[in-house]
Amino acid sequence: MTGTKLFAIFTSALFALTGCSTPGSRWLAGDHHIHSRYSVGWDTEQNPPTPIIAGDAVYPTPVNAAMAKKFGLSWMVTTDHGGPNHSKVNRDVAYPELLESRTEVKDVIQFYGMELDTPAGDHSSLIIPHTSDEAEVLFRLESGFDKYDAFPLDPSRDTQDKMIAALEVMRALEKPPVVIANHPSRSARRYGEYDLYDPAEFRRWNDTAPNVAVGMAGAPGHQAMGIAASITDELQRFRGAYTGFHTMGGFDQMTAKLGGFWDSMLGEGRRWWITANSDSHLNHTQGGVDFWPGEYSKTYVYAEKNYDSILSALRAGKMFVTTGDLVSELYLEVTQGNRSAAIGEEITVAPGSEITVKIRVRDPHTENAAEENPEVNRVDLITGEVTGPVEDRAANSNESTRVVQRFTSSVWKRKGEYLLMSYTLTVPGPMYVRVRGTNTDELEPEPDPPAENPWSDLWFYSNPVFIKTR
Repeated sequence: MTGTKLFAIFTSALFALTGCSTPGSRWLAGDHHIHSRYSVGWDTEQNPPTPIIAGDAVYPTPVNAAMAKKFGLSWMVTTDHGGPNHSKVNRDVAYPELLESRTEVKDVIQFYGMELDTPAGDHSSLIIPHTSDEAEVLFRLESGFDKYDAFPLDPSRDTQDKMIAALEVMRALEKPPVVIANHPSRSARRYGEYDLYDPAEFRRWNDTAPNVAVGMAGAPGHQAMGIAASITDELQRFRGAYTGFHTMGGFDQMTAKLGGFWDSMLGEGRRWWITANSDSHLNHTQGGVDFWPGEYSKTYVYAEKNYDSILSALRAGKMFVTTGDLVSELYLEVTQGNRSAAIGEEITVAPGSEITVKIRVRDPHTENAAEENPEVNRVDLITGEVTGPVEDRAANSNESTRVVQRFTSSVWKRKGEYLLMSYTLTVPGPMYVRVRGTNTDELEPEPDPPAENPWSDLWFYSNPVFIKTR
């Protein structure tokens, strides 16, 4: 058989990935962390404090949706901050504006949600399923569990037990929401020295409601900090406002550190996924520190373009994330014979047998929002062992994690905008595989310096495929 025929067969197999055969499903870009003008300020001279519309974030929801559409998003979540009696603001004024926005910008699926002031934690995106009573569902959850909604302030709402109670209520709903921890280690002082969030806390969340507490933001918002003219002190221009331990290639240490916290969760076999978001409040060209939704960071879900399918994909980890539009499609498939599993899925094989890992990446020949056309410089295939639950709930590492192959242009095949790669592995026992890539020469993402141009340091990450053994 000629080399040309072999390549044709190889290409055909890669294009017939499991996820691709799902009727109507495709990669849909979105953002689960966007603030509207109903992330309010507060007039504390009043008792109780009264909301000041546009006191924190400034844009009406239809403006956010229009910009999301402009920058290629198919779905978004409005996630306004809470505060004293903010549950009423959300229900009485923010929700009606969301309904208007859904009518005005029909091309974007717009979820109702909020950025929960998380009991005993930092912030988290609370994404409500699209139902006829979605406004009432969020009102009950925000008024009952947001740590700042009560007035006067109630310290008993700011405990881990309160968050566990919230998750217990959420998991019991006929249509449970999704909770994603935002900027998980923004409050960390050093590597592994956590503050508002910590590994044991996330394990407890995931144990309590694995169908609700499904993951964390791998790449936080506020990525325009490095180029924001509104910050005059360059030493304070840290991406994501991570002034303690800085982001690494724009990603949180909990995700970016090879063999770190995320790998420790995957090493337990946990379905703990990563996302990316804008945390948009005010665009950096208008005096803020943010990008518009979709302008820089995107979370891609493999789904049909409807509410239920998108939320199911978020829950199931059928996602990859990217910054700077470095890639627009990413397929990762593990095959053995005629069986296969894609991102967010699992496959069972015999120990000691071989599997083939197939990767297809679309590196688009188009300019991003910075009017640049970045190119993928390298793709890394990463593996780790799955050994089950850990005794140390604060575990922050998985020593088995390693890069088994670094693909470059000398290794991958190119077909138009697609980069095609394949690798054969022997499976010693339960494991997972995941993929990341970059436009840089860094073998591992380094802590980001102040005033870094975020467009020069781009990365993408897949969620994993799990391999079980029998």
